[in-house]
Amino acid sequence: MRSIASLTLALAAGATAVDFSRSHDTNSSVWSSAAELPAAASHSRSPISRFWNRPSKRQGGWSPPSDLATALQEVWDHCMSTYSDFWGFKNYGWDQIHATEGKINVCVRWESDSAVTEAQRAQVASVYAAQYQKWFSWLYDYDNFPYSNIDVNIVGWAVKDQSLLQGSTKGITVYTDTDADGVPQCSEACGRFFHQDGNYNSCPGGADAHYDHSLWLTDGFSGGAGGDWGQRIGREYFIGALGSSDVHILLHEMGHTFGLDDFYDWLPTGQTNFIMNAGSATVITDFDGWMLRNWWNGLSRYRGWQ
Repeated sequence: MRSIASLTLALAAGATAVDFSRSHDTNSSVWSSAAELPAAASHSRSPISRFWNRPSKRQGGWSPPSDLATALQEVWDHCMSTYSDFWGFKNYGWDQIHATEGKINVCVRWESDSAVTEAQRAQVASVYAAQYQKWFSWLYDYDNFPYSNIDVNIVGWAVKDQSLLQGSTKGITVYTDTDADGVPQCSEACGRFFHQDGNYNSCPGGADAHYDHSLWLTDGFSGGAGGDWGQRIGREYFIGALGSSDVHILLHEMGHTFGLDDFYDWLPTGQTNFIMNAGSATVITDFDGWMLRNWWNGLSRYRGWQ
């Protein structure tokens, strides 16, 4: 977990989390430039090279393209030297999917007075899962990654009033809990952030009803934030992006949930436009994908997962 440039988020009374994202992520001006990017600027490498290095190419071990190797090593070294407890932290997104054997359960924190329809909730679940698959496609069939599909499901919604959830709520748990600031939150009893030992005995429904992290949608929130607890983005931004293929702020914050760093104060050799460099790309690029693979390659061996 990062010891520098942290954004402390109150998740509940007496509980706080430190983001992997930097506080710059909440600055809307950081993201505004992405809307002006020409299509070619969305990739750190040429479109042709993306095809031969497509994520579906089966590979084993650490063998990045030669033109990315130096920059990837620089990023890995930077993370190891700047994260306060790089190996000891045990709640990366990687730890979560290992504990669940390839699943991610998500609870939505709806920080809004606006109603949300059943159809919109279905779209939220579908689009959210699709964004994660854009990341996970870099891991399937790669370096002994044990899962061929990460099952991402929204299992609950936290709202100020249950009447905001229009239509049927069958299949989800509805929470009206609040944190110390009065913001809707999913029950602490069922959250992995609060029970990293996997003990959900106090959760109604037990472990089957738990959630691994939250999607926090806030009215008027600029930019985003992300960490082991999940992701936070603007409610209006996400609802407005439900028809989009790539929800770039959310993609960036998901990267933080899996430990990927920010690049506000430096850039690795030869790399300028990639999703984890906020505002410089609107899609996951080859460089982003290989940074994710680097985490799996290193952490899975340190944890003894392969």
